[in-house]
Amino acid sequence: MRNLILTLILGTLAFCGYSQQTVTKNLIHDNLNRSYIVYIPDSYDENINTPLLFNFHGYTSNATEQMAYGDFRSIADAEGFILVHPEGLLFNGQTHWNVGGWTTGSTVDDVGFTEKMIEDLSDDFNIDQNRIYATGMSNGGFMSFLLACQLSDKIAAVASVTGSMTPSTFDNCNSQHPTPVLYIHGTSDSVVPYEGASWTKRVEDVISFWATENECDSEPIVEDIPDTNTSDESTVELFSYLNGDSGSEVMHYKVIGGDHTWPGTFLNFPGTNHDINASYVIWNFLSQYDINGLIDASTSIENGQIDKEEVSIYPNPTTSKINIDFNEIPSLDYELRNLSGELMLNGKFTQKEETLNLARFANGLYSLRFGKKNYQVTKIE
Repeated sequence: MRNLILTLILGTLAFCGYSQQTVTKNLIHDNLNRSYIVYIPDSYDENINTPLLFNFHGYTSNATEQMAYGDFRSIADAEGFILVHPEGLLFNGQTHWNVGGWTTGSTVDDVGFTEKMIEDLSDDFNIDQNRIYATGMSNGGFMSFLLACQLSDKIAAVASVTGSMTPSTFDNCNSQHPTPVLYIHGTSDSVVPYEGASWTKRVEDVISFWATENECDSEPIVEDIPDTNTSDESTVELFSYLNGDSGSEVMHYKVIGGDHTWPGTFLNFPGTNHDINASYVIWNFLSQYDINGLIDASTSIENGQIDKEEVSIYPNPTTSKINIDFNEIPSLDYELRNLSGELMLNGKFTQKEETLNLARFANGLYSLRFGKKNYQVTKIE
């Protein structure tokens, strides 16, 4: 019944207000008819290299449901990336991505299908080949990890919500570059157990694998995310493994008490956390990287780009005000958002020394975005 209700609701809402920018495309791969839904933001300019984000649905779900349930469309409009929702094929009567584990026996080549989508999309749009990302829900999260292992020459960074790695993906991973990873998972996940099973690795094993693979710090920074929604019966801890090769990081949002759901979604299924918005924190993380690592945007402040070495943000953490000092006079739009994606402050930096007052805001983590980069700011008592 839950799946039926979800299909009816999302099938109705998915195209509402977006139909002029949403296109269903088809291709043939391995003699199979495959399809995917493309969302093109209003800001798309064929003369500009545009990032690409794949958003894979879960087992038994479909592209339309995922487009609405794990919704990135408003973010794509604001940030200017193309959003793709691939459609899985049937296996034992259910839509799936062939990642091994419970899909052992499937003959579908979904890695090859993804590579073919990239080729076709690159023919139709001006895709930035260095900024192709993958994320997904459940089986779609498994698929994102599989791509990080088997299509790393195309995929810059990945994120998973309620997914994991199957033993076959884990044991045969061959990533060709440090791969930034963001991982969101609930400790009470009733479908993909946090502690693993014969067909899925423990969340901690997956995190440890990528932190080691990227040569990140062995010990994470652990921070409590403010419990802004006390009615959802869950809280969030953020584990950040920093200083990896090429600036890579592994970040894990551990949703304590969270079930097999997408945090921040408009559908309030039991076990859904609302202290963070998964779509927002995923793009906030992925967008910092290209296939070579942390994006080097050191050309000039005048071009709206700035090297982290050319700016100083202090004190951080702060009890009230933060200072932003530039080496050159900037002309940069900025936004300060909480981890639910709510806009707290915005404006324009035009002086070498700027100040933002966070005194009235709740304690916790915030994202300060300017110069095409994100800076984490912490408000404390």
